[in-house]
Amino acid sequence: MLQLLILGGIGFTLVKRRVIRDDGLAVLSRLVVELTLPLLIFTQLIEGFNFNTYRNWWWFPILSLVITAVGLGIGKSLSVTYPGLKERREFISLIGFQNSGYLPLVLFAAIFPSYQARQLFIYLFLFLVGFNLVIWSWGAWYLTRPSSTDKKGKSDYFGKGCLNWALGGGGDCDLLKLFSPPVVATVASLMLVAVGLNRFIPAVTIKPLKMVGECTMPLAMLVVGGNLAAISAAKIDRKTISYLIFAKLVLLPLIAFIAIMFFRPPALVGFLIIAQAAMPSATSLSLIARHYQLEGELINQGILFTHLVSIVTIPLFLMLFSACTVSF
Repeated sequence: MLQLLILGGIGFTLVKRRVIRDDGLAVLSRLVVELTLPLLIFTQLIEGFNFNTYRNWWWFPILSLVITAVGLGIGKSLSVTYPGLKERREFISLIGFQNSGYLPLVLFAAIFPSYQARQLFIYLFLFLVGFNLVIWSWGAWYLTRPSSTDKKGKSDYFGKGCLNWALGGGGDCDLLKLFSPPVVATVASLMLVAVGLNRFIPAVTIKPLKMVGECTMPLAMLVVGGNLAAISAAKIDRKTISYLIFAKLVLLPLIAFIAIMFFRPPALVGFLIIAQAAMPSATSLSLIARHYQLEGELINQGILFTHLVSIVTIPLFLMLFSACTVSF
């Protein structure tokens, strides 16, 4: 958490001091979404994944989809019972998508001995295959899709915009957001691994791509910190943030804990589930908002406050899990 706060604080300070301006944040965001993150996904899958070694690998992407679906369901239910909620999609997304990569990685390395941490890293890596596909395809589309009807009252989600684009007439096709660069990188690398072509990619090619990909986390946190610099204390919706914190950091991990007690998965898998369910809102949502030029006020507030409160709630739920399951 402290590492994330330091990285975000650097971005926050650079924007406050006007070293980086709004157009600079837009460039950094585009660099992450369209270059460094796709390269990070591509090199990790090319080097670290094998379908033969992990024959039950598909359970972990499904697990990520289940946790996301439960979170989105909670967000949708609360949004219905909260008539004053203005940024409904942002609220639901903040509950449905968690900081699923960097925080768990640091957490696993800090808590477990090396042999168990390596096993959890593999589980986490497979979990992220499903999570990244969803947040960078459906998640980006859901946050940025237009109103359900145009000015004439006719649905235009998948209609004339996509048809004009397909026929070479220009215009915007909202469906293209389902195929963002991170999604394309995931699908392409999995296909290369499936047919065995990843073995023929020389190390001299992979190494520089990997170096660029490893810039993703610091660059992403600079963007997130810069976005947080735009938060005005006077504009903070305390009621909405309170709903968000309760749903994201209390209700969702509590449901996950009950499910673990009922299904009794292996201890390390159970730890992965409770850790993912207890994570704060995804910083990737801030990147999506910046990349697609959304206002993103609630998104930035939600990311900030869920990360701060999770410093207390994550240890509590991990202690509860540890007390009620077999020793690991």
